[in-house]
Formats: sequence, structure tokens, C-alpha cells
Amino acid sequence: MPALHGTCATRFDDVRARLQRNMDDGLEAGASLCLIVDGQVEVDLWGGVADIATGRPWAQDTVTNTYSLTKTMTALVALLLVERGQLDLDAPVSRYWPEFAAAGKESVLVRHVLGHTSGVSGWEQKVSMSDVYDAQGAAALLAAQAPWWTPGEGSGYQALNHGHLVGEIVRRITGSTLGEVFAAEFAGPMGEDYWIGSPPEVDPRVAPLIPPPPSTVDLSAPPPQGVFVKTMTNPPMPSSICTSRDYLAAEIGAANGQGNAHSVARLQSLISHDGVVDGRKYLSPSTIERIFEVQADGVDRVLGTHIRFGVGYGLPSPDSMPSIPDGRLCWWTGYGGSLVVNDLDRRMTMAFVMNKMASQLVGAPNVNGYLDAVYTALEAR
Repeated sequence: MPALHGTCATRFDDVRARLQRNMDDGLEAGASLCLIVDGQVEVDLWGGVADIATGRPWAQDTVTNTYSLTKTMTALVALLLVERGQLDLDAPVSRYWPEFAAAGKESVLVRHVLGHTSGVSGWEQKVSMSDVYDAQGAAALLAAQAPWWTPGEGSGYQALNHGHLVGEIVRRITGSTLGEVFAAEFAGPMGEDYWIGSPPEVDPRVAPLIPPPPSTVDLSAPPPQGVFVKTMTNPPMPSSICTSRDYLAAEIGAANGQGNAHSVARLQSLISHDGVVDGRKYLSPSTIERIFEVQADGVDRVLGTHIRFGVGYGLPSPDSMPSIPDGRLCWWTGYGGSLVVNDLDRRMTMAFVMNKMASQLVGAPNVNGYLDAVYTALEAR
């Protein structure tokens, strides 16, 4: 039986039981789950197998690729610049990044980028992962191309290039890269083990991802020049690359954050706790409220499901994440099942990070089950 370690308050025993059951049944390999309520860590669990090839156990300091959950850390950096008056959500992107106005993008606003309505959800030019690793070069390609739909008119998920778009704005404002600002302003001060671009010394602690079952999506069916295919296949990105040194070192603010549930929950809990962690104020409540300005509310052109996007986060969307209730909540997930939910009404943040991937881009069943158990316990209080 895979062992679970850590702590769990009694009222959340069912959360622990569900995670243990899924490990026993082989639905999870290695995983971590952390829940913070009103400033207290109520659940901090980890266990299972980090590397199935060697049998290395998932330890307290194991980290793994969190895919698109990384976008929530990128959002923190953008919100910090909003807080400091350095970034205006209603300004054109070209105010900060003049080259971005090319090819009809002069009307693209910062909020369009943070809400996935920019019309630039991927690269028009064929690119490789090596091109993606070159953050500035890949951003320059995006700046030169035309939008794929009218900016601001519905969303098209910026699956792999979101961090290039936001990151280049950050670099133009601060002179530092996205990963550098994130480390200096958030991960470093909090002492949290989450990286957008990790150093070599982290490599021994990285849990390799276990690929999901083969996709049933026929990529030859959608139009090859449609938004979905262009976004999701250029470039191909197998999970096997996620432990390569080049991938780990790159700053892909959409997809290559390395962390675990504890670090994710601690960092993101500033959103659910009025911008304060350990007595230090990172963001003001008024800046946090900007997250809830709806940017898109409909079927996303890339994800193919109904999504409500706010500024930098998803908002409650029953079609995509049925276990997230209505209210002042913001969330996002990573391909395969990692998830963070910030519930401002309940002063709660829950994070889940694992290495065995489900096939869903959004809405993996295991994590919906953990969320159900969390909210059942909270409502019984």
C-alpha cells in the first residue's frame, strides 16, 4: 500500500481517505495535496511513488511539472505590477511592448492577454520546443503575427504562449524576466519551493510525469488552419521532455512551473487571504478584485468547453469544473490534473499536484473528487 505522509485535520479525514484510496487503486502514483483555511494549513499530504522507473518515493520536497497551473503564478507577477501602478489592464499591450502593435494588434489590451481573448493563442510560424525555450525570440514571433480572431471577442486559450505574452510585458516594464520577478517578489520572500525556470540542483527532486492514456481526439478532424490545431500542435510537447535540463531551465510561464501542493497553496493563498501571507502584504484587496472582472464567458476556441475567464484566472465554470461552487472563487488547472482553487468567501486555498496524468486538459475526475470532499467538510462545520 503506498504510504501517505503529512498532516490532516480530523474534519478533512475523507480528503485523506480519497487520496489514499486512489493511490491504492493505482489511479494516482505520487501526489501532494495541501489545504489552507483562514491562514491555517489544515491538510498537507504527500506520498506514493515519484519515479516509477526507480521506485523513488514522493517525499515532502518532491516537485514536478504543474503544466498550466503555472499560469496562476504568472498572474501574481502581473497583478503585482498592477498594484504598483506600473501596468494598466486597460492599456494597449503596445504601450509597454511597441512591436506588438504590428499586423492589426494595436487594439489588443493587457486585459485581453490576461483573459485569453488576445487573438494570439499560439504561433503562426512553425516552431520547435527549442524556439519556445527562447522566451524573447518566441515573443518576437508573436508580436509580428496577426490575430486569429477579433481581440476581445471570446477566448482562445493561450496554452503554451501565455507566459511569453505576459512575460514580455513584464520584461519591458521591469527589465527582468518573468521567472526572476516571480522568484524575487513571491517564492523567495515566502521561502516556497516553486520555480519558473529551475536550477540544476532541483533536478534530483523532480518527479517524472507519467503520460496519460492516448488521446481520443482526432487531430485530423478539425480544420488544420483552425485555432485549436494551430494552438495545440505547434509545437508538439510530449510529457517526456519535462525532465530535460533545457525544459526545466526555460521560463515558460504558461506551462513549466515546478512545485508541489504545499508551495502552490502557500503562494496562491495570498489571493484568498486579502493579499497577506505570514503578516506580509503582497497585494491589496482592490487589486485582487480585478481578477473577477469577466473577460470571456462562453465556449473557448481551444479548450472546447465553456470557460469563464477573469484576469489571470478561471472563474466558476460548472461545465469545466463542476466541483467548484459559485462565489468569489478563482482557479486554474494543469494538463493531467494539477489544480489550485482560491476561495475568497471561505478564506481557503486548495492545491493538488501529482505525477500520474489524467487525459483531460480541464476537469480531471480525481481532483474533482478531492474538491467535493473539501467542500463537504467545510459545509459541515
